[in-house]
Amino acid sequence: MARIYPFRALRYDISRVKMEDVVTQPYDKITPAMQERYYQSSPYNLVRVILGRHLAADDEQENVYTRAADTLKMWRREGILAEEAEPALYGYSQTYTVPHSEEVRERRGFIALGHLYDYADKVVYRHEQTFPRHKSDRMSLFKATRAYCEQVYMLYSDPAFTAEKLIFGVKGPNGFDDNPADLAITDEYGVVHKVWKLTDPGLINLIVTAMADKKLIIADGHHRYETSVAYAKERSAQLSLPLDQPRGEYDKVSNGSLPEPPFPEAAMMMTFVNMEAPGITILPTHRVVHGLERFSSPDFIVKASAYFDIRELDSPDVSVLDETTGAAFIAATGDGNYLLTAKPEAIGELLKDLPARQRQLDIVQLHRVILDQLLGLDPETITRLGSVQYLREAEEAVQMVADGEANIAFLLKPITLEQLRDVSLAGDVMPQKSTDFYPKLLSGLAIYALDQARS
Repeated sequence: MARIYPFRALRYDISRVKMEDVVTQPYDKITPAMQERYYQSSPYNLVRVILGRHLAADDEQENVYTRAADTLKMWRREGILAEEAEPALYGYSQTYTVPHSEEVRERRGFIALGHLYDYADKVVYRHEQTFPRHKSDRMSLFKATRAYCEQVYMLYSDPAFTAEKLIFGVKGPNGFDDNPADLAITDEYGVVHKVWKLTDPGLINLIVTAMADKKLIIADGHHRYETSVAYAKERSAQLSLPLDQPRGEYDKVSNGSLPEPPFPEAAMMMTFVNMEAPGITILPTHRVVHGLERFSSPDFIVKASAYFDIRELDSPDVSVLDETTGAAFIAATGDGNYLLTAKPEAIGELLKDLPARQRQLDIVQLHRVILDQLLGLDPETITRLGSVQYLREAEEAVQMVADGEANIAFLLKPITLEQLRDVSLAGDVMPQKSTDFYPKLLSGLAIYALDQARS
């Protein structure tokens, strides 16, 4: 069962800070330029905790992780961050314009603690591979700060929209005509984030019950989730407390009592979004390959033609992908741009060990046939050499090739929600960075502190 819990969040005191100045995008989406901008925006910007600066003099006693912990403690002592008086869940909506369009969408969900499960328990499912280095970094941060400052984005399926009706109501197109948000922020991408605090025990327990039979798919936050599971197991052994049992009788909460995790590290902060609801957007993540010695785009095209039908394009316009059926992607090179569509018989041998649901995916064909077979970049090599860069914007990827900063760029279509669901629930994984859910969940709306004392 999918256990969720309310929690007493640490939240910024809005009388002390301007929220737009202290929240951030998730740590793995923060570029060096964004990091600098966040540092300049406020002395209380959360970047100092989730992605601080490394200094030349760093050692075991003082480093980016110890500074993050000290910063968090200082903000709590000063009252910049204040602990909520009672446990709560938080309704969370994001209103945004779909990139490269004029379509406005609203994505709704709610923030709560989610119990940590092994993938083998078949409650939480992943959809893509992860990088060991990133997990090591997050583990060091969690242990130092003993706080979750960012949410993992979880998908679940509920055609009845039970939680949404309980949280957002059913009146009006936005559901909040007579229920103003407790907090509203517009981020640097023009996305409007709204938060509603829910403290009524009866309402919380109805949502807890509604989620109990759900399977959860990680949309964003694989590294944080896997790191947190490892941390929970470590603490379970240290405390001699079972990870798989909640405190009290979880399935018999009543009379105002609320469920709690068996120990603080057994859960982490998550945002739960219903896959059946409108508002979910998945963008493609394009691949840029660099550092290949003696790379020749004409030679590459000749080799690729053994596995793909190839059509030269006047420009690397990704709209051509919308007109193709089945798997297809664009290769942008210094000598020309090409549309590649697979020859099923030719690539079949290279993909025969994969289930049929994966063999049809653009991203899998690109990694297995192009990167691995033709360019010699298997997953281990990509991780070791860092020879593949992952970009949201096709124009940026193409420009890197034009400027001589990369050998070749591959422009893809986005994975569909149905493809992701099928692969995940089957227990399979796609290559790393297969999806780009937009918009990202803001970091700093709420913080789950594992230690309650303000030391």
